Parts: sequence; C-alpha cells; structure tokens
Amino acid sequence: MRRLSCSAFSACSLQFLQNHRILSNGSPKCQRIRVFCHCSESSFPEMSPGPLSLYRAMVNKGKLQYDRYQERVASELEGLLIKLGEYEKDMQEYHIKLSQWEKRREEERHRLLMQEAELKQQGDLLQTVKRHRSGLVNKFILRSVPFFGEGAEPGVGKMVSYLNREKKLDSLVGRRPIAPAAPKGLYLYGSVGSGKTMLMDMFYNATMGIVKHRRRFHFHEAMLEIHEQMHKHWKKQVSDKSSLSGAFSWIDSLPFDTKIKEWLVGEETYQQEAHSNYILPAVADRFLVDRNAGQGGASILCFDEIQTVDVFAVVALSGIVSRLLSTGTVLVATSNRAPTDLNQDGMQKEIFLRFVAELEDHCRNILVGSEIDYRRLLASKTCDKEHYFWPLDRHSYDEFERMWHNVTMQYGGRITSTSIPIMFGRTLEVPESCNGVSRFTFDYLCGRPVGAADYIAIANNFHTVFISDIPMMSMRIRDKARRFITLVDELYNHHCCLFCSAAASVDDLFQGKDEGTLFDLESFQFETETEGGKLRRDVLLAGNVGENAVTPNKIVSLLSGQEEMFAFRRAVSRLIEMQTPFYLYGVRYHSYFQRHQGAI
Repeated sequence: MRRLSCSAFSACSLQFLQNHRILSNGSPKCQRIRVFCHCSESSFPEMSPGPLSLYRAMVNKGKLQYDRYQERVASELEGLLIKLGEYEKDMQEYHIKLSQWEKRREEERHRLLMQEAELKQQGDLLQTVKRHRSGLVNKFILRSVPFFGEGAEPGVGKMVSYLNREKKLDSLVGRRPIAPAAPKGLYLYGSVGSGKTMLMDMFYNATMGIVKHRRRFHFHEAMLEIHEQMHKHWKKQVSDKSSLSGAFSWIDSLPFDTKIKEWLVGEETYQQEAHSNYILPAVADRFLVDRNAGQGGASILCFDEIQTVDVFAVVALSGIVSRLLSTGTVLVATSNRAPTDLNQDGMQKEIFLRFVAELEDHCRNILVGSEIDYRRLLASKTCDKEHYFWPLDRHSYDEFERMWHNVTMQYGGRITSTSIPIMFGRTLEVPESCNGVSRFTFDYLCGRPVGAADYIAIANNFHTVFISDIPMMSMRIRDKARRFITLVDELYNHHCCLFCSAAASVDDLFQGKDEGTLFDLESFQFETETEGGKLRRDVLLAGNVGENAVTPNKIVSLLSGQEEMFAFRRAVSRLIEMQTPFYLYGVRYHSYFQRHQGAI
C-alpha cells in the first residue's frame, strides 16, 4: 500500500475521504503532522517530539509562520515536559509509599477497632459504668469509649470515637506521606487564533509515554464529565446506604454478642460516611484516574477554554481544579482571559478568589500576545472551498447535495436513520447517517433545547457532519447562535470534517448588534436522568442562598457582550480553519476510524 503525504489532501475533502479508505484498511502510517490535530492516543504508539522542536520544524517547513510569542510558549512547554519526566518517577515512588502507608493504617485501624470491641465484650462495660460511678472507672470509660457517656447527642459519640481513633493511628503509623513538589503548570491566555490550543495540543501529544495519567478536556466536555461523576457519586451513596448490611457481613462471623456487632456496624458506617461527604473532592479524585485501582504516577490535565459562565462553573471548577492541584496534578490551560479577569460578573466571589489563588500558586500565567489570527492566515493560503456553501440559493443547494451524495457513496451509499446514546439513558435521533457520516438541519441541532452533551455525542460518533440551512445569526436568535457556537467547538475539538450550507459567508454569519446579551441558559443544560429533565437554570435558581446569591435577573445577564464576541470570533476562526487541508489531514485520526478500522 502506498504512503500518503500531506499534499495528497490539498485538493479537496472528497479526495481526502477517498484516500482515507486506503489508510483505514491497513496502510503504513503516513507522516504525522499534529499542528491543528487533536489526535487519538492509540494512533501514535511511539514517543512524540517535544513542542519546541515540533514548532520549529513546522516553521522550517513553511507549515507555520514564525511568531515570537508562540516560540516562547513552546519553549516553556518543552521545559515543563522535561520536568514531567523526573516528576513521573518521583510520583511512582510516592504512590508506592502511599499504598504501603494506607495498607498499614487500615490494618492498625482494624486492630484498634477489635481491641475496643473486646473491651466492651469483657464484663459488659456499660453495666460496670452504671454500678461503679467511681472517678477512676468513669475517667477510663470516657477516655476509651466516650460515645457511651450519658447525655451525648446522637452521632456525637461516633464522631468523637472516630477522631480519637484517627489520632491514635497518626501516632502509630505516622502522618500521610508528603507528595513531591509538582512542577508549575502553565495558564495560556490571549486572543482568538493566537495558537493557544495548537501549542497545548503539541504538548499534550508529547506527554504520551512520559506521564501515565493524562486527560484533555474542552470546557463543555469537562462540565458534563463533572455532572456525570457527581450523579454517579450521589447514586453510589444511596446504593451504599441500602446495602450496608451486606458490606459488613464479615462482622457476623466475629466472636461478639449482638450488641457489640451492632456497635461495630455503626463504627464502620460512620467511617465510610466520613470519607464520602465531600462530593467535589471525591469527583476530582476520579477525574483523571481511579486511584482505587492501584495506579500510581503523575497526572497532567490539559484544559481548553477555561470559562466561568455561571455559578456552577465557578463552584465546580474551583472545587475540582483546586483538589487536583493540591494532590499533585499538573495543569496546562488555555483561555481568552487572564485568571483574574475570568469572573467579571462577580459570581461567588470568595470561591472564585480562592480558585485564582490556587492557579497562581500552581501555574505560570503566559500571554500569547499575537494579535494575528493564524487560522485565518493559514486559510487564506490553503483554504478548501468545498466545505462551506453559500448563499442559500439553488446553485449552493445543488453543490451541497452533490457533495453529500459523493461522500456517502465513498462509505457504501446506504443512508439510514439511527439513534446515538447521550448520557443518563438519553438518546439523540440522527435522521440521516452512513458509516460515520451524518446530516442534520440547523434547526434540528440548534433550534431545540439540546446542549453540549448532544454535540459531544455527535462528534464522537461521526467523523463527517453535514449541516444545512444555517441562517445569519444575531442577538434576536441568541439561543440558536449560542448552541451553534457550542456545536462548532465540539466538532472542532473532536476533529470532525464539517460541510455547511449557509445564508452568508463565514465572516458575515454572526451579525450580532447591541440588542442585549447573547446568552442562553438552555444551551448549558444540567444533564440529569430522563425523568428529571432539569436544566442548569433550575439548579441555579433552586440554589440561591446566602448574601451573594445570584438572582434570576442577574442570571439573565451573566455574560457581557464582549464575552460573546470572544465566542463569535472563536467560532468564525474555527469554521475557517476547518476548511483547510491542514485541518482535514488530521480527520483520519478521528476516534471513529480507530473503532472501525478495516470495517468499511
């Protein structure tokens, strides 16, 4: 089979799709160019070049235009990559020590618990307290089993017993091992198209084989992941409470009477509840890796487009990111704003300020200062005109239909309707699909109350997406415009091939005027079980407590017009880049082809 180079994809997307069928049937790996590609890890088993060497190589080949700001960021990322190699080794050793400490602590806790149970069993100490009120015995009982003291409020005894036992464990086993100091991460901010995401992805790809636990999230994907993990945690708590008797069945075989066994069950129940009450730390501990699976090593989180669009985002980001940073995770993030400028509406100010303090402690803030939109610059030199058809006249309609026919024929030509899973049991109907290619109207995707979870599912399941009848968008249809921006973000982040028919050129698509804030709460859905149907708006309104609560009127105006213009410019910039051969070259690494390799 022949090897395909980047130039093989410069003619048009149809040629790309034709060539991809050769690649997906087992041809040798072609040369990998990962500048604007968010690629699947399984595609690159060998170690990747560092971000600085890759950046310079792309400049030398003429693939990128040299930019001193970008080179500086690439250099900083290269330095962080080198530090991560040593940090991974340190964290491997730390987790071995931590695992040994946790095992010994649990063994000692069990031994102390059994000692207390034996003391209670011997001579029925409760009766001894009632018969002998001497100061010596009373002092002994209060010190050993304080929860049996008279007058104690329900639950107080178990809390004191738990704290006393933890204190003894600290003296017997020692305090928790101290984790090695993590290298400072990077917080990259700057204007649209300045190269922030490109550089972060160069770094992320280069960490493969260096750091064991690594994840890359876009804002919408991260919020949905947090929602889902919180939901799972809540359900697990309910399930655990209903099955506690089974979890402690080992107590039945102990040589104690019924009263002592009931006491043991109560102590073990309190122990579990004490470790499960704090939901955000619990979710954070599973955000990158399930530490319960015995996996050690360092962890890296790459977070694209950090935003604080509502109260939940402020609270969730603060809780999750702060926990990850405090436990040694290295963060590389991008945003249009500096950390202190993220929350211009002042939501949950105290929580937000703690979050900013954590970022400043664990990350270096770097401005990617170029005002050039490099996506637009690249497109002006190499743009493929076969993806975006406008205006909505007969000629554009015929061309769009021709492209749909040609692309689907490359994948068998059998058009069917299907449904794809979203989350929490929901599904989305796909009217037309063909082996990884799908087609929707603008109103179907953006004119209904769907959200980021639906768009992520589409981007995961389809490598090529056709969207027809896209209107010009203004503040008058701000809900649809906001959804469309989110849709473009997710298709871009998953590196999908996109075909559009629209009423205007990309540059004229968003005609926002000063007609009010372009923000739609319906587009940021609080995903819950089907029967709940709750939106994040409802959650916010239900949770308005305290002095700094956000009122319904404040919620309507959470985002400024300037914030929306950031989103507009980003969407335009990405729509332009998605027409370039450089972007299309990376579509071959879409996860669909990894799941269905050789099936077409």
